[in-house]
This record gives sequence, structure tokens and C-alpha cells, in this order.
Amino acid sequence: MALLQIAEPGQSPQPHQRRLAVGIDLGTTNSLVAALRSGLSEPLADAEGQVILPSAVRYHADRVEVGQAAKAAASTDPFNTVLSVKRLMGRGLSDVKQLGEQLPYRFLGGESHMPFIETVQGPKSPVEVSADILKVLRQRAEQALGGDLVGAVITVPAYFDDAQRQATKDAAKLAGLNVLRLLNEPTAAAVAYGLDQSAQGVVAIYDLGGGTFDISILRLTGGVFEVLATGGDTALGGDDFDHAIAGWIVSEAGLSADIDPSAQRSLLQAACKAKEALTSEASVDVEYGDWNGTLTRQAFETLIEPMVARSLKSCRRAVRDAGIELDEVEAVVMVGGSTRVPRVRGAVAELFGRQPLTDIDPDQVVAIGAAIQADTLAGNKRDGGELLLLDVIPLSLGLETMGGLMEKVIPRNTTIPVARAQEFTTYKDGQSAMMIHVLQGERELISDCRSLARFELRGIPAMVAGAAKIRVTFQVDADGLLSVSARELGSGVESSIQVKPSYGLTDGEIARMLTDSFANASDDKVARVLREQQVDAQRLVEAVEAALEVDGERLLDAEERMVIDLQLQELRELMQGTDGPAIEQQTKLLSQVTDAFAARRMNMTVKAALAGRNLNDIEE
Repeated sequence: MALLQIAEPGQSPQPHQRRLAVGIDLGTTNSLVAALRSGLSEPLADAEGQVILPSAVRYHADRVEVGQAAKAAASTDPFNTVLSVKRLMGRGLSDVKQLGEQLPYRFLGGESHMPFIETVQGPKSPVEVSADILKVLRQRAEQALGGDLVGAVITVPAYFDDAQRQATKDAAKLAGLNVLRLLNEPTAAAVAYGLDQSAQGVVAIYDLGGGTFDISILRLTGGVFEVLATGGDTALGGDDFDHAIAGWIVSEAGLSADIDPSAQRSLLQAACKAKEALTSEASVDVEYGDWNGTLTRQAFETLIEPMVARSLKSCRRAVRDAGIELDEVEAVVMVGGSTRVPRVRGAVAELFGRQPLTDIDPDQVVAIGAAIQADTLAGNKRDGGELLLLDVIPLSLGLETMGGLMEKVIPRNTTIPVARAQEFTTYKDGQSAMMIHVLQGERELISDCRSLARFELRGIPAMVAGAAKIRVTFQVDADGLLSVSARELGSGVESSIQVKPSYGLTDGEIARMLTDSFANASDDKVARVLREQQVDAQRLVEAVEAALEVDGERLLDAEERMVIDLQLQELRELMQGTDGPAIEQQTKLLSQVTDAFAARRMNMTVKAALAGRNLNDIEE
């Protein structure tokens, strides 16, 4: 008799068979793919045994070249070789043009705001370039693991905004990858160290890569990774160290700062080579063209000191946001190739009062942690219990209210995934539609925040102002992507939008937004109170004007009407100014002088409603 092999729906009939999933560190300078094999997370090597894949893509007329060969051709074919594409992800054409001489490309604009790089194969978007890197990593993983992947966890800087995260997901889709989750790079490092070192308590993850800097403060307890606060700079990394050395070479050699793209690439390669040598040497001989000189480690450290100081300032702010003191941080994990620079390690040790952890290769730690999470999300059983990751959003999310005010619905550093709802109402009588304006930022006025999206809620039943109840719900998923819906509770009419901007924040804008919010907190509070007072005054002025037009002549005598008109005009004039207390006082005064008028109107309405009815009718 034949035996049937039976398995639960959706499960393999061979319980020992693992579903193949990988972790991918899509870096500015280098990228890696890692997987869990024999209980150990490790990076996967290519046919030559190399685990590091330079994030460089060169376009030929008939093929695409990715990795070391492409990187080597950067100086000879600068227009068709794209480096550090991560810096362009989720940005607009105007944003990347501001970077100017740092980007030796020919940019084109498309129907969207996304920049396109002109190549021999035609225009290429940053999403397409990133997809070409991801394709190579996917193929490497499938060859190394011997099968198709069910998905991948791809890491992103904690400070990547919604547009940059969406661009990363789009690149993965284009590369044929199923994204199990976008994971913040510092959190991925915490996964690797938490499991390998059984770390407990509060940990700081200092992540300085080629193009971005992240600092995250996490609490690790029994497999639960809770992000207490994040900070950083989306435009600070090892590339900036290279540019600092390149500037020194130009100055020392007496060269013109205006050089062609090919020469610029050669200059940056010489600068990067010098930087790497100074990791272990006290000085290095630098050659560029016919010029040669000596760069000491001390001189190099002087060049990069402002950038190191910027990173430490972000660290202090993140610690403050986490509600802890510096001495409560029990361990500091170093992530990213740029943390090999001795001055960086020394500065971090001085700030936190302890030597940072560098046990795991800083270039590999993010991919290793992502692979552990990918294996869990793929449904494979894990030794040591389940793993729970609690990330946070870096900037507050909210919407515009009357007076151009930002009403925060989800504050920054809120754990995700999260859903929050808040009720709003109509401003005018008979209002049948509402514009929902979604914003991101920390300031009180919408002009100081970033606009994410707008959508309309239509079909609101005609009611007096303030009677309608509109519930607006914000949902942020585990990847940090936002969707917003609005529903009128009485009628059930609903509208929603998935916030998917076509480009991201400008250079360092997230860090700037946070800095501005702290620096302008007092002024913002005053400005918000003023706007609220102006809105209250405007609402009263419109209500009084409407009432006067309908009932002014029959319910008011000439003297009463004159008093109200005078107070009304006084409030209109004050509303144009910035004297908040005076506006508030005049609003109260106008309300007082119109109280009798309002009472008469109410009595008249009641009499009209009761006309022709007896007591028994009313009781029924």
C-alpha cells in the first residue's frame, strides 16, 4: 500500500528543510548579502571568495558591470559609472543638483521629480542603479544557497525618510526580491551583537558608513530590541572624509578647484587610499599627477574634526531624547567602515567613557544582523526563542489645522508599527469637504515642516460648524511607511492615501529639522499661540458678521449696532498684527458685547419652533 505524505497547509512536508532568506546591507560604498547557515550568520562570498561588493555600477552599451571592476573604471568613464547612489535615493532633481561638484554626472529630469543619470544605456534613475546592485547580490545568494529566495531583509539608515524607504523597496522589487522587511541598520547591528554577546541593558549603535551617519540608543532585554531614540545625519560619512583630503591635495598642490569629472574621480581615489592607509600608519605619501606630498594622521584628524564633532553632537541629542545619561550606556557598537578611523574610535570612547565594541567586522555586522532577522521572518525555527524588534519613527507625523498649524498625531521616537487616530471637525457651516494635509516635522507651523501628501474627504453631510466628527487615522507599518485615512463618523464617508512621495528630504534636512525645532522651540510656542488666537478671532468675526446680516436690523437698535460694529472693526484690525494678548482680549470683549444679541436670536429661534404647539405635543 502506498503511503501519502501529509503536511499542514503552507508548510513543507520536510520539516528539516529551511526556507531560504537573506539579509542585505545596501551600502553607500559597499554592499553585502548574508545568510544563516548551520546556525551561524555569515556573509556570502562571490566566485572569487570576496564578500564585499563595491556599490559601483558601470553601464556599457550592451551590458551592466557591478562591483570592483566598475569602481576601478570610475575615473576613466565617470559619466557611465555611478558611485554612492544611496545618496541619491529618494531625492529630487533640485536636491541632487545642490550637491554640485560632488556628483560628476549629467542629470536629466523626468515626469516625476526623480533625477535620472544620463548613461550610454539611456537615463537611469537611482532606483534602477540600486536594483542592479541588488540583482548581483540576489544571484550570489541563490548560487551560494542552492535555491530560490523566499525574501530578504534589506537594511536602511534609521534616518531614511518615507521617500527613501519607498525607493529602496522599489529597487528590490525591480531586482526580483521579495522584501520581508526594511530594517534600520543600527537595529540590525544590535541583532548581531545581542545574539552573539548576550548583551543586556542600554546600548548605543554608532554607525558611520560611506555616506550616512546614524546613532541609535537601544534597550536590549531577553531578545527584545527596543529603540529608545535615533539621530544622525543623512549627509555625513566616509565620502566626506575623502572630500576633505581631496580639498587638502588641491590646496597643497596649488590646483584649480574646477577640474573635470575624470580628474575628480582620480583625486577622490587618491584621497580614499590615503585615508585607509592612515588607519594603521602615522603618515602616508600622497601622489596625484605630477604632485606628491605627505599627509600625517594628525593633519588628517584636523581636517575631519568638524565632521566627527557633528556626529558627537547627534549622539548627545539621541541620549537626551532617550531620557538617559551618557554613563547609563553600557556598550557602544561600532558599525560602518568609517569607524576604522582611529580618531573616530577615540572620540566615541571619550564621549561615552568606555571603549567601543569592534568584535564583529564593522563592514559585515549589519548584513549579519539582517540575515538573522530574515531567517526568523521566513518562518524558520530559531534556537533561543523568538526575536522581537521595536523600531521607532525619526520625525513626528501630523496634519495641518486652521491657521497653518501642525497638529502632531504620531510623535517622533514612537515605536513602530503603530496606528494613531485623532478626531477633527469642520470650520464652517455647511462644509461638505475637507482637505487633509499630511506633514512631517517638529515645528509648530506648517511652513517649517515638510509636506508629505494631500487628499480630500468629500460627502460630509451639511451641518453647522463643529458638528461633524472626522476621525483621521495614521498607520506606520514595520518598514516605516505611512498611510492615512479620514472618515466622517456620522455618514461613514471615507477617503485614504498611501503616502508615497516621489523624492526625499534635501541634504541633511532631517537633522536640520530637529535642530531647528530645539533652537526655535520658544518662538514656535509663541507663534502657535498667536495663530490659535487669530483662528478663534476669525471664527467669532465670521459668526457675528453672518448673524448681523440675517438679524441685525430687527433685533438691534442703532446704538447697540454701533457698539458691535466698533468692536468688530477693532478685532479685524488687531488680527492683522502680532499682539496675541490684545487679540485674545478683544475677542473676549466682542463676545461680551454680542451676548445679548445672541440670546435674542436664541429666544426667537425657540419661539419659532414652539409656535402653534401645545404642552401635550411637546411632552410627546
